[in-house]
Amino acid sequence: MSRIQSVLQGLKQQNRRALIPYITAGDPHPRHTVELMHALVSGGADILELGVPFSDPMADGPVIQLACERALAHGTSLWQVIDMVAEFRKTDRDTPVVLMGYLNPIHARGVEAFAKRASEAGVDGVLIVDLAVEEAAEFVPALRAAGLDAIFLLAPTSPEARVRAAAEFASGYLYYVSLKGVTGAAQLDTVAVGQRVAQIRAWADLPIAVGFGVRDAATAAAVAAVADGVIVGSALVAEIAAGADRPDTLPAILHDKLAGLRAALDQLT
Repeated sequence: MSRIQSVLQGLKQQNRRALIPYITAGDPHPRHTVELMHALVSGGADILELGVPFSDPMADGPVIQLACERALAHGTSLWQVIDMVAEFRKTDRDTPVVLMGYLNPIHARGVEAFAKRASEAGVDGVLIVDLAVEEAAEFVPALRAAGLDAIFLLAPTSPEARVRAAAEFASGYLYYVSLKGVTGAAQLDTVAVGQRVAQIRAWADLPIAVGFGVRDAATAAAVAAVADGVIVGSALVAEIAAGADRPDTLPAILHDKLAGLRAALDQLT
């Protein structure tokens, strides 16, 4: 059983939901990322999603696009991101880490080489945003062989056949994109999310985490009532952007932001 699966199973037994924060590695500077990861864990994170900066993050809205630009301006590379995870693992052996990014940097270095290096560093899962289900057979076996969970995105428009196909390749959890558009783009319709998550459960036997549009404690609680996990990204990355000129304040800011979300989720138990 992977670290991700173990954490999600343990939360389910406690009737609790996973809180999964996202930050972009290297933002506001590579030297701050590991400290921010620890701050998120102390604030209540169950799983961390660490974004690999990319020059054309097509699924991400302006907030995360700018975070990628800041990280790339400091030369943050895929291998450096993996090294950050290795540094994080020196003092945290328990919190699962998922790398979230795009296919091009992985393809350029070779999926087998990437999977081996990521696994050795302590990465637990990989979410490749632009990896289509039709291409999964070319990449997922290498991830599995290295002991990495493959996380797949599902959209509000994903038909039953595509959901079932994604579930066949996926492990760990499925990431349901709660709205049409890019990250942080619109107000979340939590009723529609609940209906769609229930439908996906009938087609896929994996935990479902919901992201894109979770902005505050109230929204997080509403999503947690119908999902196994809540993913929050743009709201945290916006805090990093606002405090980029005073990075020493960012760990406390992220900790407190996440602690508020954690409290809202735990009220559901």
